[in-house]
Amino acid sequence: MTSLKGSANPDGDASSSATVPTISGNESSVGVCEKMPQENEFIDYLSNQIDEAISAYVGSGEFPSTLQLPKAVVKKVTSKAKRKLVETSEDLLYTSNVSFQIAAVLRRSCSANANVTLAASINPREKGEAVDISPNMVAEKLACFIVQNVEHSGLITKACNGHLNFYSSTKQIGSYLLTCDKGMQTSKEAGECNKSCTGPSGEVLPCKRRRLEIRMKRSSFDPEEFALYRRYQIKVHDDKPEKVTESSYKRFLVDTPLVFVPPHSNHRNVPPCGFGSFHQQYVIDGKLVAVGVVDILPRCLSSKYLFWDPDLAFLSLGKYSALQEINWIKEAEEHCPSLQYYYLGYYIHSCSKMRYKAAYHPSELLCPLRFE
Repeated sequence: MTSLKGSANPDGDASSSATVPTISGNESSVGVCEKMPQENEFIDYLSNQIDEAISAYVGSGEFPSTLQLPKAVVKKVTSKAKRKLVETSEDLLYTSNVSFQIAAVLRRSCSANANVTLAASINPREKGEAVDISPNMVAEKLACFIVQNVEHSGLITKACNGHLNFYSSTKQIGSYLLTCDKGMQTSKEAGECNKSCTGPSGEVLPCKRRRLEIRMKRSSFDPEEFALYRRYQIKVHDDKPEKVTESSYKRFLVDTPLVFVPPHSNHRNVPPCGFGSFHQQYVIDGKLVAVGVVDILPRCLSSKYLFWDPDLAFLSLGKYSALQEINWIKEAEEHCPSLQYYYLGYYIHSCSKMRYKAAYHPSELLCPLRFE
């Protein structure tokens, strides 16, 4: 199919104009009592930002407006609490578990009332992604809103195991991030970020550009790819670490029966990369964040699998990679006119992990009985 389209995951567009209280992220014991009101003010500010994110998703219809969702409570992470965490950082300052409460309310409502519906973006049907109303999914959406809409938090916001965590980027809470995450662009369109960042006194600061590169390479074992695949399988699919081995990875996504057909400069029937099995790497600022495993055949690009950085789940990389693969076919068709189709593999309507494929249209299904 030559004109497939997918819908992006909408995010709220509300922004906050509140002023961020300034407080040191590395206080000594002297003067702690004097600084407590400032810190409490900062905690209240973070709670308000989460509540604004929740309200934005209610307003956009992604969270049901008929439900009474809980208010956010942000707590400071003490040194004693950090020692109990499996994965943490010394820069972790504050956390909120409101995502667990929201997920519980949504699940109870769906179970008790069949008329309560949730927007499809709450349960993204990505390649290989489980579909459920989980605290982690809610936390990722809230973190995404805060990252995109709150310019003066001075903290790095991340979703981690269902918690909404706030990290210090410079050991100083009152400092301001100089990164404009909205400026992520492809290597072809590495223009300047169109939104300026401002510092504590209102001065305009330069935004940092993000460089996205998409590399097509022949299927082969790559240690960096395997490390990413291992993290993805363990964190997203709950695979046991001892089962995610190099040999199983090679059998699954590296070894191929397809014979590589190299490109020919004077032959219009072969695309510039050739025919065969390939790994399409997505690299942001030099860091590998996703790998799409594809087969390129005379009539189609067949999408086999995608694995991505679990920390970037909020970017909906499954949808993004599908749109990139569709665009690749359109461009490759100029060199190889027979390339006209995008194959998403098997479609099983009763399987929640495969129903996301129905979102891309116009589409065709092959009848398993008549093969038409």
